[in-house]
Amino acid sequence: MTAPRRIVVGLSGASGAVYGVALLRALRAMAGVESHLVVSDAGWLNIAHETELARPEVEALAHVVHDNAAIGASIASGSFGAQGMVVAPCSMRTLAAIAHGLSDSLLTRAADVMLKERRRLVLLARESPLHLVHLRNMVTVTEMGAIVCPPMPAFYQRPRTVDDIVQHAVARALDLLGLDNDLAPRWPGLPQKS
Repeated sequence: MTAPRRIVVGLSGASGAVYGVALLRALRAMAGVESHLVVSDAGWLNIAHETELARPEVEALAHVVHDNAAIGASIASGSFGAQGMVVAPCSMRTLAAIAHGLSDSLLTRAADVMLKERRRLVLLARESPLHLVHLRNMVTVTEMGAIVCPPMPAFYQRPRTVDDIVQHAVARALDLLGLDNDLAPRWPGLPQKS
């Protein structure tokens, strides 16, 4: 029997809880993938404010749920063997903690583990406009090996709904983890002129 590919999903306190929820749904539908969820206190506030989902409904989307205060949880160790992690959304506070190695919660410790083990860490950074510290922290985590992937709409796909925009961002995050998906159409290229 093949072991499942473990993906850690962190939701922090930026606007955009819908990205994390959609990511959990996509991972739940994938065979051979085991999702591990960790949510900051501010993340739970945003989920309550921005979605109509109760906490148990969000937790039910993950295979395993970890308390953000449980710093000794499995995902806090490189020996656990998670394939990668996505923080969706990633607040500027969480980005700063990751950039400066502040493993002050399970979410930031799990991200630190991804970096030290040279595993994929994808940060769906959510803030606008950006000031210099935000930008410097993005450079820092990029130099450390993380991928900063702000969930920006791709209008070449001609999205018709908010869900189309969300699914495109989630599809890109899954691509960056090396997980095949068909959540959004692939760019076919422009037609060649004859």
